[in-house]
Amino acid sequence: MSIEIANESGAEVDTDAVLAVARYALDEMGVNPLAELSVLLVDIDYMTELNHRWMGGDGPTDVLAFPMDEGSVDHGPGEASASGGEPALLGDIVLCPEVAAKQAATAGHAAADELHLLTVHGVLHLLGYDHAEPEEEREMFELQARLLAGWRSTRSR
Repeated sequence: MSIEIANESGAEVDTDAVLAVARYALDEMGVNPLAELSVLLVDIDYMTELNHRWMGGDGPTDVLAFPMDEGSVDHGPGEASASGGEPALLGDIVLCPEVAAKQAATAGHAAADELHLLTVHGVLHLLGYDHAEPEEEREMFELQARLLAGWRSTRSR
């Protein structure tokens, strides 16, 4: 699994932990081990621009996911990946640590915890999960919570 991370946000972020939670989520979701993921941390101005350009939103958002290749999910034995064993570009996750820090303060937890949650959220979006409808939201957020709890339990050992 190749995960590239670039912190262009100006904020101090534990990028090793962001990489670790992304890798954990991808592994748990059965993503092709040859898949490639890019994680970019940006400042508020750039996130505002991306949100406006790609989502039609006003102001910054916390996370954006840009899927590239839907053939990177390994659906189990006997069902070949659409990538045919070739490296698959899963996509890009863009995070805004400053927005995450504000959300974390409101939620009453650490900014790092919010970034980990947003990383898993972005991974799930890349894998086709959404939360536009109540049923989809429940499924995605339950899965997100389960993945985060599993990852945190591996860190406390």
